[in-house]
Amino acid sequence: MAVKKFISFNVNGIRASVKKGFYETVEQLDADFICLQETKAQDDQVIDALKDLNGYHMVINSAVKKGYSGTCILSKEQPISTSIDMDIEEHDQEGRITRAEFENYQLVNVYVPNSGSGLKRLDYRATWDEAFTDYLADLNQKKPLIITGDFNVAREPIDLANPKSNYNKTSGYTQVEIDGFNNLLDKGFIDTFRTLHPDTVKYSFWNQRFNARKTNAGWRIDYFLVPVGLKDKVISADILNDIYGSDHCPVELVMDL
Repeated sequence: MAVKKFISFNVNGIRASVKKGFYETVEQLDADFICLQETKAQDDQVIDALKDLNGYHMVINSAVKKGYSGTCILSKEQPISTSIDMDIEEHDQEGRITRAEFENYQLVNVYVPNSGSGLKRLDYRATWDEAFTDYLADLNQKKPLIITGDFNVAREPIDLANPKSNYNKTSGYTQVEIDGFNNLLDKGFIDTFRTLHPDTVKYSFWNQRFNARKTNAGWRIDYFLVPVGLKDKVISADILNDIYGSDHCPVELVMDL
């Protein structure tokens, strides 16, 4: 067994993030695994942006549409196998999933679709959630999963600053999205941060348009999920909201694996 540190960070553009101190953040965090969402770059552009980052293997998945979405796993340990996407054409155009397999577990990094302004993608989001849950349940039967990323949903009123005014009106806090996330948890996964910190108010995303970080009018939409069977392996789970460089902050999981 060994202590492993996992970081998840929606960087809101890896090239922009590098200019805002991403390398220094990586050095400060000294994590074994770093999962990135919203790289907003093609594979070669991600490689170029991270060319001076030593000591990490990369799994990259980019959207067909340039400058949009995208995920990446950085791992100090070389994966046994890697894959991208769910093998469902409808859901595999936006670079939203990267997976890396290691000796005792698999790491899945996801950037879940945003339901959009006016909730115009809410129906698609519900379809995605169902497919993603099935994908994870199938994977978890083969080897335990550690799942992380930007899930674009706040589960409970404690997870956002203004629950009443946003409920069923704003992307990320509709009952459809909450139900989709809870259906995933019902497959036998736990929300590590909330399990360890049931009453802690802490956010991982702040809307830049409203300068929300200054007033801490935020949302907790970035998660680490693990199977119930790995609960005792969790040492700590935290939200690192003193780290800047994006409209999200990193979230952290430390496990004895």
